[in-house]
Amino acid sequence: MMKKIFAVIAFAVITLAASAQSANFDLAKSLDVQNSILKVLSANYVDSVQFNKLINTGITAMLSSLDPYTVYYPEEEEDDVQMMTTGVYGGVGSLIKKRPGGAVLITEPYPDSPAVKAGLQPGDSIIAIDGKSVYEETSQQSSDRMKGQPGSKVVFKVVKGRTGQTEDVTVKRERIHISNIEHYCMLKDNIGYVSITGFTAGMSAELRKAVQELKKQGAERLVIDLRGNGGGLMDEAIKLMSLFVPKGTLVVSSKGRAQGTNVDYRTQAEPIDTNIPVLVMINSGSASASEIVAGAFQDLDRGTIAGTRSFGKGLIQSVRPTSFNGTLKVTTGKYYTPSGRCVQAIDYSHRNEDGSVGAIPDSLTHEFKTAKGRTVKDGGGITPDIVVDGSKYSRPTVSLVYNDVIGDYAIRYFLAHESIAPAEEFSLTDEEWKDFVKFCESKEFDWRSGGDAEIEKLVEATKYDGTYENCKAEIEALKAKLNIGKADAVRLAKDEIKPLLESDIAVKYYFQKAASIQNLRYDKQLFTSIDKWLENK
Repeated sequence: MMKKIFAVIAFAVITLAASAQSANFDLAKSLDVQNSILKVLSANYVDSVQFNKLINTGITAMLSSLDPYTVYYPEEEEDDVQMMTTGVYGGVGSLIKKRPGGAVLITEPYPDSPAVKAGLQPGDSIIAIDGKSVYEETSQQSSDRMKGQPGSKVVFKVVKGRTGQTEDVTVKRERIHISNIEHYCMLKDNIGYVSITGFTAGMSAELRKAVQELKKQGAERLVIDLRGNGGGLMDEAIKLMSLFVPKGTLVVSSKGRAQGTNVDYRTQAEPIDTNIPVLVMINSGSASASEIVAGAFQDLDRGTIAGTRSFGKGLIQSVRPTSFNGTLKVTTGKYYTPSGRCVQAIDYSHRNEDGSVGAIPDSLTHEFKTAKGRTVKDGGGITPDIVVDGSKYSRPTVSLVYNDVIGDYAIRYFLAHESIAPAEEFSLTDEEWKDFVKFCESKEFDWRSGGDAEIEKLVEATKYDGTYENCKAEIEALKAKLNIGKADAVRLAKDEIKPLLESDIAVKYYFQKAASIQNLRYDKQLFTSIDKWLENK
């Protein structure tokens, strides 16, 4: 009997060794083939070859064949890696916009940033950086030159938006930290509200302060808004949960091939409140760390999840250094919620237009149980306990945003008005709305209705199969009814467009926090979710 056991063990060891040798041989062979190809190109290709560019293109294509999240960052993109993990970079602190051949337009300086301290405002145009014109640069090239080591200085030649005067503006760069706590406030019925935009380093500490402040203001319930939050550091998700569950609670587990990747992650800090009712808002833009949080609240029966199904990203990325100071963000495992389910979409290469997970047959899902015995399923994303659809926008509205027509008008409005009412009160007058409609008539955007666009597809289809002439009169009559002008298209979508426009304008005066304040006024999904939550208390 013992001989048989030893024989089985010996066979397994030999098999594993052979497998490892085969993998090593395949790797060596592949590297040798690549090296020989590069040598042939170097000696024989008809034009000169930029090998750095060629290799980076190859690396990008190679990694994209694995999954969408394994990415290589060369040394010159180190700032992007730092921004991704910490939310910090060295620069002037402003969003910019640049069209080909144009100046760099300041669109949204950050609060207390070097840009604000230097007097830069929305609508100011930078035409040169440190004496070099920006007109022939891409937006990325200009942005890179605006960044730099904290404490260093950069000189902008600026055309001021409100006066038209040209002046040199010296800005001292600083470490720019973009807070993940976009806004927090009190809502109705003693409900505290916190909007979280990401999970970079330090987010949980900011959230702790926000929750403590809301409790001082009388918050007896709490809404954590993770809609549109694409995630970030898993550690911050665990630290967030530590605020609301007992120390030592299992929040998430990871499983992977490499040593040390099969780990159970538990909360390490004492909570601040294990009883306050929590509502977590999610949608198709809530991914990764957001889904860890939503899944943990749901599986532990510690909170209620509302909104629409989350993105479905259950993969873990780790940052690893490479030669020549590069960085590889590599997928090292999958994460699992406390009930044991993985939220990774079954097929992450095929999604809906908004990036969300498509319909999943029940036969491909598995059931799991929460702490109190409720049934939850895997297969892709977190399904809310309270399903409430978000706002849907028409084609003209989406096109106005995509083509930045709303942003252009917001800049124009800012340049024409020294001040506006507080963000909580600001609203466009009827005359101002009419002015916007007139402004849109001179801009390029797709003002067709959804029906009009479908009619065009119908025309193409019937012409292709030869039936167009038989139904031409009917199709053209319907097309004429659906075809409206730009102004009418904007007017019809007023209820969609006006809140977006007011939000964008308010941001120019009161920074990004104003957008959240404005959005709360029109957030039907949030307040419907809260009403249903309160009904079930």
